[in-house]
Amino acid sequence: AVASNDEVGQLARDFSQLAYTLERNEKMRREFMADVSHELRTPLSVLRGELEAIEDGVRTLDQGSMKSLQGEVGMLSKLVDDLYELSMADVGALTYRKAPCVLNDLLVHTVGMFQERLNARQLRVELELPSTPLELLADASRLQQLFSNLLENAVRYTDANGVIRIGAVLTRDEVRIDFMDSGPGVSAQQLPRLFERFYRGESSRNRASGGAGLGLAICHSIVLAHGGSLSADHSPLGGLWLTLRLPR
Repeated sequence: AVASNDEVGQLARDFSQLAYTLERNEKMRREFMADVSHELRTPLSVLRGELEAIEDGVRTLDQGSMKSLQGEVGMLSKLVDDLYELSMADVGALTYRKAPCVLNDLLVHTVGMFQERLNARQLRVELELPSTPLELLADASRLQQLFSNLLENAVRYTDANGVIRIGAVLTRDEVRIDFMDSGPGVSAQQLPRLFERFYRGESSRNRASGGAGLGLAICHSIVLAHGGSLSADHSPLGGLWLTLRLPR
Protein backbone atom coordinates (compact mmCIF):
# COMPACT_ATOMS: atom_id res chain seq x y z
CA ALA A 1 0.00 0.00 0.00
CA VAL A 2 1.30 3.46 -0.95
CA ALA A 3 0.57 6.24 1.54
CA SER A 4 2.77 9.09 0.30
CA ASN A 5 3.49 11.07 -2.86
CA ASP A 6 7.19 11.63 -2.26
CA GLU A 7 10.13 9.69 -3.75
CA VAL A 8 9.56 6.72 -1.44
CA GLY A 9 5.92 6.58 -2.49
CA GLN A 10 6.91 6.69 -6.18
CA LEU A 11 9.44 3.90 -5.55
CA ALA A 12 6.71 1.83 -3.87
CA ARG A 13 4.41 2.35 -6.85
CA ASP A 14 7.21 1.31 -9.23
CA PHE A 15 7.83 -1.85 -7.22
CA SER A 16 4.10 -2.64 -7.24
CA GLN A 17 3.97 -2.18 -11.01
CA LEU A 18 7.05 -4.37 -11.43
CA ALA A 19 5.53 -7.11 -9.27
CA TYR A 20 2.27 -6.94 -11.24
CA THR A 21 4.12 -7.17 -14.58
CA LEU A 22 6.21 -10.13 -13.44
CA GLU A 23 3.13 -11.92 -12.13
CA ARG A 24 1.24 -11.30 -15.39
CA ASN A 25 4.17 -12.51 -17.51
CA GLU A 26 4.50 -15.68 -15.44
CA LYS A 27 0.75 -16.32 -15.78
CA MET A 28 0.97 -15.81 -19.56
CA ARG A 29 3.97 -18.17 -19.76
CA ARG A 30 2.10 -20.92 -17.91
CA GLU A 31 -1.00 -20.46 -20.06
CA PHE A 32 1.12 -20.51 -23.21
CA MET A 33 2.83 -23.78 -22.21
CA ALA A 34 -0.52 -25.34 -21.29
CA ASP A 35 -2.03 -24.28 -24.64
CA VAL A 36 0.95 -25.58 -26.63
CA SER A 37 0.71 -28.91 -24.82
CA HIS A 38 -3.01 -29.11 -25.48
CA GLU A 39 -2.72 -28.27 -29.17
CA LEU A 40 0.12 -30.73 -29.78
CA ARG A 41 -1.48 -33.51 -27.76
CA THR A 42 -4.78 -33.52 -29.66
CA PRO A 43 -3.58 -34.41 -33.20
CA LEU A 44 -0.95 -36.76 -31.76
CA SER A 45 -3.63 -38.64 -29.79
CA VAL A 46 -5.78 -38.98 -32.91
CA LEU A 47 -2.79 -40.21 -34.93
CA ARG A 48 -1.87 -42.76 -32.28
CA GLY A 49 -5.45 -44.01 -32.04
CA GLU A 50 -5.78 -44.36 -35.81
CA LEU A 51 -2.45 -46.20 -36.13
CA GLU A 52 -3.27 -48.55 -33.24
CA ALA A 53 -6.64 -49.34 -34.83
CA ILE A 54 -4.91 -50.20 -38.12
CA GLU A 55 -2.25 -52.26 -36.31
CA ASP A 56 -4.92 -54.22 -34.39
CA GLY A 57 -6.92 -54.86 -37.56
CA VAL A 58 -9.91 -52.86 -36.33
CA ARG A 59 -9.49 -50.49 -39.24
CA THR A 60 -8.09 -51.22 -42.68
CA LEU A 61 -5.36 -49.14 -44.26
CA ASP A 62 -7.40 -47.75 -47.14
CA GLN A 63 -7.74 -44.39 -48.84
CA GLY A 64 -10.13 -43.11 -46.18
CA SER A 65 -7.80 -43.89 -43.28
CA MET A 66 -4.82 -42.44 -45.15
CA LYS A 67 -6.74 -39.21 -45.77
CA SER A 68 -7.63 -38.99 -42.09
CA LEU A 69 -4.00 -39.53 -41.05
CA GLN A 70 -2.77 -36.95 -43.55
CA GLY A 71 -5.29 -34.44 -42.22
CA GLU A 72 -3.97 -34.80 -38.67
CA VAL A 73 -0.35 -34.58 -39.85
CA GLY A 74 -1.22 -31.45 -41.82
CA MET A 75 -2.84 -29.87 -38.76
CA LEU A 76 0.19 -30.75 -36.65
CA SER A 77 2.59 -29.33 -39.26
CA LYS A 78 0.61 -26.09 -39.49
CA LEU A 79 0.72 -25.68 -35.71
CA VAL A 80 4.49 -26.30 -35.56
CA ASP A 81 5.07 -23.86 -38.46
CA ASP A 82 2.97 -21.19 -36.73
CA LEU A 83 4.84 -21.67 -33.45
CA TYR A 84 8.14 -21.38 -35.32
CA GLU A 85 6.98 -18.16 -37.02
CA LEU A 86 6.04 -16.64 -33.67
CA SER A 87 9.26 -17.71 -31.95
CA MET A 88 11.29 -16.16 -34.77
CA ALA A 89 9.26 -12.96 -34.54
CA ASP A 90 9.91 -12.81 -30.78
CA VAL A 91 13.68 -12.73 -31.28
CA GLY A 92 13.44 -10.46 -34.32
CA ALA A 93 14.84 -13.16 -36.58
CA LEU A 94 12.15 -13.12 -39.26
CA THR A 95 13.71 -12.01 -42.52
CA TYR A 96 12.02 -9.04 -44.18
CA ARG A 97 13.15 -7.97 -47.62
CA LYS A 98 11.33 -4.73 -48.29
CA ALA A 99 10.93 -3.47 -51.84
CA PRO A 100 8.38 -1.36 -53.75
CA CYS A 101 5.18 -3.37 -54.24
CA VAL A 102 1.57 -2.83 -55.30
CA LEU A 103 -1.06 -3.98 -52.78
CA ASN A 104 -3.86 -4.13 -55.39
CA ASP A 105 -2.25 -7.17 -57.02
CA LEU A 106 -1.60 -8.90 -53.68
CA LEU A 107 -5.20 -8.48 -52.52
CA VAL A 108 -6.67 -9.68 -55.83
CA HIS A 109 -4.34 -12.68 -55.80
CA THR A 110 -5.25 -13.55 -52.19
CA VAL A 111 -8.99 -13.47 -52.92
CA GLY A 112 -8.39 -15.67 -55.97
CA MET A 113 -6.58 -18.25 -53.81
CA PHE A 114 -9.64 -18.52 -51.53
CA GLN A 115 -12.28 -18.50 -54.28
CA GLU A 116 -12.98 -22.22 -54.12
CA ARG A 117 -13.50 -22.17 -50.35
CA LEU A 118 -15.59 -19.02 -50.60
CA ASN A 119 -17.86 -20.69 -53.14
CA ALA A 120 -18.14 -23.82 -50.99
CA ARG A 121 -19.35 -21.75 -48.03
CA GLN A 122 -21.46 -19.49 -50.26
CA LEU A 123 -19.61 -16.37 -49.11
CA ARG A 124 -19.56 -13.25 -51.25
CA VAL A 125 -16.45 -11.05 -51.36
CA GLU A 126 -16.76 -7.35 -52.07
CA LEU A 127 -13.31 -6.08 -53.06
CA GLU A 128 -13.28 -2.28 -53.08
CA LEU A 129 -9.91 -1.00 -54.32
CA PRO A 130 -9.04 2.46 -55.67
CA SER A 131 -8.15 2.78 -59.34
CA THR A 132 -4.74 4.19 -58.42
CA PRO A 133 -2.04 1.64 -57.46
CA LEU A 134 -1.54 1.18 -53.72
CA GLU A 135 2.25 1.44 -53.72
CA LEU A 136 4.42 1.13 -50.64
CA LEU A 137 7.78 -0.21 -49.46
CA ALA A 138 7.19 -3.63 -47.89
CA ASP A 139 7.96 -7.34 -48.02
CA ALA A 140 5.43 -8.65 -50.57
CA SER A 141 5.67 -12.30 -49.43
CA ARG A 142 5.04 -11.35 -45.78
CA LEU A 143 2.09 -9.16 -46.79
CA GLN A 144 0.71 -12.07 -48.82
CA GLN A 145 0.93 -14.20 -45.67
CA LEU A 146 -0.74 -11.41 -43.69
CA PHE A 147 -3.67 -11.06 -46.12
CA SER A 148 -4.08 -14.84 -46.32
CA ASN A 149 -4.33 -15.13 -42.54
CA LEU A 150 -6.85 -12.28 -42.32
CA LEU A 151 -9.01 -13.78 -45.07
CA GLU A 152 -8.64 -17.25 -43.52
CA ASN A 153 -10.00 -15.86 -40.27
CA ALA A 154 -12.94 -14.23 -42.07
CA VAL A 155 -13.80 -17.38 -44.07
CA ARG A 156 -13.57 -19.63 -41.02
CA TYR A 157 -15.73 -17.56 -38.70
CA THR A 158 -18.34 -16.08 -41.05
CA ASP A 159 -21.65 -17.92 -41.35
CA ALA A 160 -22.62 -19.38 -44.72
CA ASN A 161 -24.29 -17.01 -47.21
CA GLY A 162 -22.46 -14.12 -45.59
CA VAL A 163 -20.45 -11.21 -46.93
CA ILE A 164 -16.75 -10.32 -46.63
CA ARG A 165 -15.87 -6.75 -47.60
CA ILE A 166 -12.25 -5.76 -48.25
CA GLY A 167 -11.59 -2.07 -48.84
CA ALA A 168 -8.45 0.03 -49.17
CA VAL A 169 -7.77 3.76 -48.85
CA LEU A 170 -4.58 5.57 -49.77
CA THR A 171 -3.46 8.69 -47.88
CA ARG A 172 -0.29 10.72 -48.08
CA ASP A 173 1.48 8.81 -45.30
CA GLU A 174 -0.19 5.41 -45.09
CA VAL A 175 -2.38 2.74 -46.64
CA ARG A 176 -5.45 1.63 -44.69
CA ILE A 177 -7.01 -1.75 -45.48
CA ASP A 178 -10.29 -2.87 -43.90
CA PHE A 179 -11.47 -6.47 -43.59
CA MET A 180 -15.16 -6.60 -42.61
CA ASP A 181 -17.43 -9.63 -42.40
CA SER A 182 -21.02 -10.37 -41.55
CA GLY A 183 -22.08 -12.25 -38.43
CA PRO A 184 -21.46 -13.69 -36.04
CA GLY A 185 -19.64 -10.92 -34.22
CA VAL A 186 -17.59 -10.88 -31.02
CA SER A 187 -18.32 -9.21 -27.71
CA ALA A 188 -16.65 -5.98 -26.58
CA GLN A 189 -14.71 -7.96 -23.96
CA GLN A 190 -13.24 -10.25 -26.62
CA LEU A 191 -12.03 -7.53 -29.01
CA PRO A 192 -8.81 -6.59 -27.12
CA ARG A 193 -7.81 -10.28 -26.82
CA LEU A 194 -8.13 -11.31 -30.48
CA PHE A 195 -4.41 -10.87 -31.15
CA GLU A 196 -3.33 -12.98 -28.15
CA ARG A 197 -1.78 -16.34 -28.91
CA PHE A 198 -4.12 -19.32 -28.70
CA TYR A 199 -7.09 -17.08 -27.99
CA ARG A 200 -10.32 -18.13 -29.70
CA GLY A 201 -13.46 -16.04 -29.84
CA GLU A 202 -15.61 -19.13 -29.36
CA SER A 203 -16.13 -20.57 -25.90
CA SER A 204 -15.38 -24.15 -26.90
CA ARG A 205 -12.08 -25.45 -28.26
CA ASN A 206 -13.73 -26.77 -31.42
CA ARG A 207 -10.99 -27.88 -33.81
CA ALA A 208 -13.51 -28.40 -36.61
CA SER A 209 -14.45 -24.73 -36.83
CA GLY A 210 -11.33 -23.08 -35.51
CA GLY A 211 -7.55 -23.33 -35.68
CA ALA A 212 -5.03 -23.00 -32.91
CA GLY A 213 -5.67 -19.29 -32.43
CA LEU A 214 -2.28 -18.22 -33.80
CA GLY A 215 -3.26 -16.65 -37.13
CA LEU A 216 -4.06 -13.15 -35.86
CA ALA A 217 -1.03 -13.21 -33.53
CA ILE A 218 1.19 -13.84 -36.57
CA CYS A 219 -0.61 -11.04 -38.44
CA HIS A 220 0.13 -8.69 -35.56
CA SER A 221 3.85 -9.57 -35.66
CA ILE A 222 4.07 -8.97 -39.42
CA VAL A 223 2.30 -5.60 -39.12
CA LEU A 224 4.57 -4.45 -36.28
CA ALA A 225 7.64 -5.42 -38.32
CA HIS A 226 6.39 -3.05 -41.04
CA GLY A 227 5.87 -0.22 -38.54
CA GLY A 228 2.10 -0.43 -38.89
CA SER A 229 -0.89 -1.23 -36.68
CA LEU A 230 -3.74 -3.76 -36.62
CA SER A 231 -6.93 -3.10 -34.66
CA ALA A 232 -10.28 -4.82 -34.19
CA ASP A 233 -13.78 -3.39 -33.89
CA HIS A 234 -17.42 -4.31 -34.49
CA SER A 235 -18.28 -4.49 -38.19
CA PRO A 236 -21.28 -2.56 -39.57
CA LEU A 237 -22.05 -5.81 -41.44
CA GLY A 238 -22.60 -7.58 -38.10
CA GLY A 239 -19.29 -9.39 -37.67
CA LEU A 240 -15.67 -8.38 -37.13
CA TRP A 241 -13.87 -5.32 -38.53
CA LEU A 242 -10.09 -5.56 -38.74
CA THR A 243 -8.27 -2.36 -39.72
CA LEU A 244 -4.73 -2.58 -41.03
CA ARG A 245 -2.56 0.53 -41.34
CA LEU A 246 0.80 0.42 -43.12
CA PRO A 247 3.18 3.35 -43.58
CA ARG A 248 3.98 4.08 -47.23
